[in-house]
Amino acid sequence: MGFPSSEHSDHIDVPAYLARLGLEHEPPSLDALFRLHAAHVERVPYEDFEVQLGRVTSLDPAVSFGRIAAGRGGYCYHLNGAFSALLRALGYQVTRHPSGAQMAGGEAGIHLNHLALTVTGLPETPEVGWLVDVGLGDGIHQPLPLREGEYKQGPLVFRIRPSEVTPGGWRLDHDPQGSFLGMDFAPETAVMADFAEKHVELSTSEDSGFVRTLVLQRRDADGVDSLRALTLTGLPGGKTVLDSPAEWWTAIEDVFGVPRGGFTGEEQDRLWRQAVAQHERHTAGGSEASPSA
Repeated sequence: MGFPSSEHSDHIDVPAYLARLGLEHEPPSLDALFRLHAAHVERVPYEDFEVQLGRVTSLDPAVSFGRIAAGRGGYCYHLNGAFSALLRALGYQVTRHPSGAQMAGGEAGIHLNHLALTVTGLPETPEVGWLVDVGLGDGIHQPLPLREGEYKQGPLVFRIRPSEVTPGGWRLDHDPQGSFLGMDFAPETAVMADFAEKHVELSTSEDSGFVRTLVLQRRDADGVDSLRALTLTGLPGGKTVLDSPAEWWTAIEDVFGVPRGGFTGEEQDRLWRQAVAQHERHTAGGSEASPSA
């Protein structure tokens, strides 16, 4: 069962979306799905700029796509919401699921701090469901079959197993090097409105990692690039503190593909000042909290 057509999910420009991903239109297949997924996590960053600017964004996938088309990204609700709309428009059988990402020190559960996707009915593997998730930041690079096992992608190893917190659901265990412990999703179908209350909390609460720390992440076949406040980290690789606005914005543009020109001068200054303040709190003994979705 897929998501209802009554949502705004169909109102995306498919050719423009594919152009953003650098791909041509092709019929549904396992190989095509892998190409779509890999291109999305490589080209569309996981980022919380709108939260940092004090704005609660729409969960309408068409609105999320508009931001993606302009060279931006978002977090799970935006990325997986828009991507699922694209997949459906291309003819894939895609379902949105209520989900929960488990952070360090937190409990596993369907907290609705994450939106998960599955694809079924592929011509090559009609009996196999696939976890499709472009909204986990340093998560999977390509889809994973919903079969218990371990799967290596670049420097990271993931495990798929039945969930212990939701009957009939599945659990993705992240690599110990990752930014979160794992993610559980329920078998039921979700609609975007199911996440609205949690989205407001994640966008506004002082306890939210998105509010506390500016974050960008980009995944490719070889690893992960992450920026938290002023600290740029490569996996595998080292850490660099970007201590000037010119260096910081250059990394945002060159590493994550986010155009500086997409922000006003005041917004650019505000984002830089907030990142500096967050870095100073962290180095003074605070915490650059990981995001929650």
